[in-house]
Amino acid sequence: MRIAICVKEVPDPTAVKRIDDGSHRLVRSGENTLNPYDRHAIEAAVQLKEGPAPDTEITIVTMAPESAGRSVDRALAQGGDRSIHIADEAAAGSDLLGTARVLAAALKRESFDLILLGQQAADSECYVMAGLVAELLEVPCITQAASIALADGSVTVKRQVETGYDTVKAQLPCVVSVSDAINDPRYPPLPAIMGAKRKPHEVVTLAELGIDASTVGAAGAATSVGGLSKPAGRGDTIVLEDDGTAAEQLLAFLVEKKVVA
Repeated sequence: MRIAICVKEVPDPTAVKRIDDGSHRLVRSGENTLNPYDRHAIEAAVQLKEGPAPDTEITIVTMAPESAGRSVDRALAQGGDRSIHIADEAAAGSDLLGTARVLAAALKRESFDLILLGQQAADSECYVMAGLVAELLEVPCITQAASIALADGSVTVKRQVETGYDTVKAQLPCVVSVSDAINDPRYPPLPAIMGAKRKPHEVVTLAELGIDASTVGAAGAATSVGGLSKPAGRGDTIVLEDDGTAAEQLLAFLVEKKVVA
């Protein structure tokens, strides 16, 4: 069994976010970390390797600047066996489709049975990357997986939906995005963290993947941000100081606005 996990480096949740005034893109030169949703995908792969598929090889795949090697190491420490890191300045500014093209090109070089992603990226809050990658690879796609089972060349997924769960079965190879409710990702011990740097780490360029740089990056993006502005205010804000009469003040305000009679 060969499992690939597409991961992303995102700004640290505790860091102050900044938007570049010229490009209207998120500034990523500050503190960054491994996308927390991707950690659930890694944990799901590790659990499959520890259970029904002990001969599994787990490959971490990412498109990011070379400086993202630290986040790749974190993914390897959590359970990845090797990594493929697409690092090319021409890929900067890629939109969703451009990113999917790069990831799919890297995945096509090898034969993976299962391709896992987190349900979304913590910076863009986008849920569609799994579907885009699956479309380009021409393989089935299942999203919001709450559990994953493998048997007889197929994957069976218990999928979260608004009304409960659906059970979906698909033939391998298949792309699956996992819900953040699927597991509690483990924190790697110190030996695993230290050993991550010694695992195979392949860095490739767009040219090595056979990708025309004009089709990805900012130059090939089919979407762009025309401008940014703060949302309009909602009017005056009333702050209630609780001096023992806050409940009465709130009730009087609601009565005045005719919310309650």
